[in-house]
Amino acid sequence: MSVTTINPANDQELRTYQPLTREEVFDAIGRADEAFSDWRQTSLEHRKELMLKVASELRAKTDEFAKLITTEMGKRISEARGEITFCAEIVEFYANGASEFLSDHEMEVEDAEAYIQYAPIGALMGVMPWNFPFYQVIRFAAPNIMAGNTVLVKHASIVAGCAERIEQLFRDSGLPEGVFTNLIIPSEFVDTIIADNRIAGASLTGSEKAGAAVAAQAGKNLKRSVLELGGNDPFIVLEDADLENAVAMAVKGRMVNTGQSCVASKRFIVVEDVAEEFVQAFKEQLAGMKLGDPMDEETDLGPLSSEDAAQRLDSQVQEAVNAGATVLLGGNRPERAGAWFNPTILTDISPGDPTFDQELFGPVATIYRVKDEEEAISLANNSSFGLGGSVYTKDIERAKRVAEQIDTGMVFINQPTNSQAELPFGGTKNSGYGRELSRLGILEFVNKKLIHHRAD
Repeated sequence: MSVTTINPANDQELRTYQPLTREEVFDAIGRADEAFSDWRQTSLEHRKELMLKVASELRAKTDEFAKLITTEMGKRISEARGEITFCAEIVEFYANGASEFLSDHEMEVEDAEAYIQYAPIGALMGVMPWNFPFYQVIRFAAPNIMAGNTVLVKHASIVAGCAERIEQLFRDSGLPEGVFTNLIIPSEFVDTIIADNRIAGASLTGSEKAGAAVAAQAGKNLKRSVLELGGNDPFIVLEDADLENAVAMAVKGRMVNTGQSCVASKRFIVVEDVAEEFVQAFKEQLAGMKLGDPMDEETDLGPLSSEDAAQRLDSQVQEAVNAGATVLLGGNRPERAGAWFNPTILTDISPGDPTFDQELFGPVATIYRVKDEEEAISLANNSSFGLGGSVYTKDIERAKRVAEQIDTGMVFINQPTNSQAELPFGGTKNSGYGRELSRLGILEFVNKKLIHHRAD
């Protein structure tokens, strides 16, 4: 079945793509496997040279790539440009750092020489989401290609144009055929690919359901996997917080990418002493956000990625309201063509309610009032997710103590969860396992091989 991309800002069809046949998929796996035999032997210096060309192309064509992102999934153009710049930074980070990250690790052993060698393991399968069409792919591909692996990517169908353009980017930068391969395929092909004995591991960023399926297939075939799944990040505001900063960060943390980020701030947990002031200021700022053409620099909030996404979010909000939630702002869709949803604030959601432990992937904030720090930590941890979170207080030592008690993969102080090439990214519980970015990201799919020699 063909794939047609649609501009979510106006529902206009963009382009139709034909998926690969099963035979073409097996041929692609073969090329990736064959390319690995050569690529693993190339010097780090050569890999660096080619990957720095990728980074250079990203910087040179930022506007072109950003417009493609905005057209296919509705990201505001300024955010799309920021995504491409971040991709270039990630590629440069691994290109320049791989020699250090992958250098042999000497071990102190009595009467012997011992060290760990970090060796590539083969062709890897990546399943990537639509919300950051370039970043998610680059985050997976850059470290693994620098490590000497080859990668195949099944991207989300709604950003098929971005997927095709990324493959062209690597090809134009001089990487050999098979080192990076884009696969336009149905989701049901993923299990078959992971089961193939030429595939050494799999990485997925996406939903819990998709992650469970990939983990099951990888486990069944004794292959490594890395999963970055959903999040329901707590945003804790203590009574001694700088409220002006907290509100500004709340708007930024919740509305980034129209709320379509796994690490977007989603549950706002506010100590009662400052709750009223925080809620009123937060509501006022969200109410003033301008919905509009994502290509317009003046737009504050773009559409959701697709009509399906908008309908799903609408159903979740209505389900919450039917269970007793109060709508402080928004709660509905504007009457206009496209996948739009108004900025929304919900309160009075209790444990056990349908949406209490769901990820609301869009511009919907849920607010919880708590009596003190202890209750805030308890509520923050009352979630099946554990990706990121943030805490707001003027007392940094207090913030660190609170952060250490929050059961997530990442906690940020006086700022929402974010990504940097140098910082590890990943979660715990139903948010997945493994780490991307930083030195940890390049070590997920390598063989940590011990080499030992006992002295005579």
